[in-house]
Amino acid sequence: MKTLIKNGRVVDPSQKLDAVMDILVEDGKIKALGKNIAEAADEVFDATGLVVTPGLIDVHTHMREPGLEAKEDIISGTKAAAAGGVTTVACMPNTKPVIDTSIVVSGIKERAREESYANVEVIGAISKGEKGEELAEMGDMAEKGAMGFSDDGHYVKSSRLMVLAAKYVTAFDKPLLCHAIDPELDSEGYMHEGAVSARIGVPGVPAISEDIAVARDCIIAEYTGAHVHICHVASKGAIDIIRQAKKRGVNVTSEVTVHHLTLTDEACADYNSATRVNPPLRSADHVQAMREAVLDGTVDAIVTDHSPHAPEEKDVEFRYAPNGFCGLETSLAVMLTDLY
Repeated sequence: MKTLIKNGRVVDPSQKLDAVMDILVEDGKIKALGKNIAEAADEVFDATGLVVTPGLIDVHTHMREPGLEAKEDIISGTKAAAAGGVTTVACMPNTKPVIDTSIVVSGIKERAREESYANVEVIGAISKGEKGEELAEMGDMAEKGAMGFSDDGHYVKSSRLMVLAAKYVTAFDKPLLCHAIDPELDSEGYMHEGAVSARIGVPGVPAISEDIAVARDCIIAEYTGAHVHICHVASKGAIDIIRQAKKRGVNVTSEVTVHHLTLTDEACADYNSATRVNPPLRSADHVQAMREAVLDGTVDAIVTDHSPHAPEEKDVEFRYAPNGFCGLETSLAVMLTDLY
């Protein structure tokens, strides 16, 4: 089976390639890449005006399995990924039960092998039940293929436990993916603390809720030498802390979501519960700082934090809505439209 893709804008960062070219694919493998390929093919696709790129990788998604299939499952989630050009997703462990044992990791990977439409990597929990009290079976989960560890959705409040986790993961060279938001500063707000929250009368979440937590986790990375990855950064203070840590040679990386690069807290002004996310959509100065951080390399990955909920869960008053919304199908299109 031969497929010829004509006149697409071929983008491949690994080859520093960005040009309008043809691609000949034979039996699932690229056979030729160049201008005006004339070889006969079983299927010819005109990609004029379209981007042709290696499959995208999203290191922060929620497939909701096991236990929360009313929101999403591996089949529907990976279909969404494939529709958006994402061929590998990493799923977070805040499921029911939590992904905190090797048997759950194995089960998800087996299900993904049988039924998924994209490659699925599994992120195990740092602590048992994501309760922040006792380390999970990270070594066993790593043996079964867990790509890293996170208590996503929860900040590991115990600095002692976080240091133990950081020391432990260095033994098998896995990252800690940190939901770095101080819950005591985050718990009473529903959106970014600023002019918009004051105007519409919604309690706000201050940006320092991120800054304080990110600073601690960067210090732990520096102390232990572990690879600490800061999830969904949205605060200009936090991104500057990461930037300075990188300059010191700390083994820290970071990600920013598509919505934190493209939306501000003004999107919350009509109390649309779809815009309730964590960290919250912040003001324009924070958004600009995130964009600058992408350009200067402080941000290592753009992610979706794809977090679907059942419609009836979101169809409530703003303050009662769960955090999160979907992004896998639209992430590349949004970035090319609003950011490129």
